Amino acid sequence: MTLVKQLEAMLFAVGAPMTVDRIASLTGETAEAIQRAAARLEERLSADESGIQLIKIEEGYQLCTKPDTGDLVKKALELKKAPPLSKANLEVLAIVAYNQPVTRSFIDQVRGVDSSYVVTSLLDKGLIGERGQLDAPGRPTLFGTTDAFLRCFGLESISDLPETELPNPEQMAIGEGTEQGAEDA
Repeated sequence: MTLVKQLEAMLFAVGAPMTVDRIASLTGETAEAIQRAAARLEERLSADESGIQLIKIEEGYQLCTKPDTGDLVKKALELKKAPPLSKANLEVLAIVAYNQPVTRSFIDQVRGVDSSYVVTSLLDKGLIGERGQLDAPGRPTLFGTTDAFLRCFGLESISDLPETELPNPEQMAIGEGTEQGAEDA
């Protein structure tokens, strides 16, 4: 069996991203061989006749449906269209994505309001996840983006985010109002 077939079968069966290292450990092949096989699989699937595509996420690969088949797949699975993300969801996602890992209190400070509900909503949607705990009193939970976030926004890695003029977290002192932040800018 060729490595391309093995790769396609594993990615299809798992249904989630698999790292090159994980694929290499399962197949006994080198990372370079896995990447060559992925390139061949991507080329084969890019034909108009195929309804699936190979996408690269971080240091791995995943099979997914092509965008033009999305509506049909949703109907076949009888899924309801997910509601769009609210402004608050997008604000929190931006804060987490550009400053991760962050605590909920940092998110609250940047937004100026309690973000408990929004953070819980994004955790439930799988767009952010827990990334450990801060070594500080109370050991607050740290949050970061997930592979689902990358897929949702069509990114290969977090480094693909566009440049922005967000304030640097080190410049923000806890307990200071927005006037101080404006003076620092």
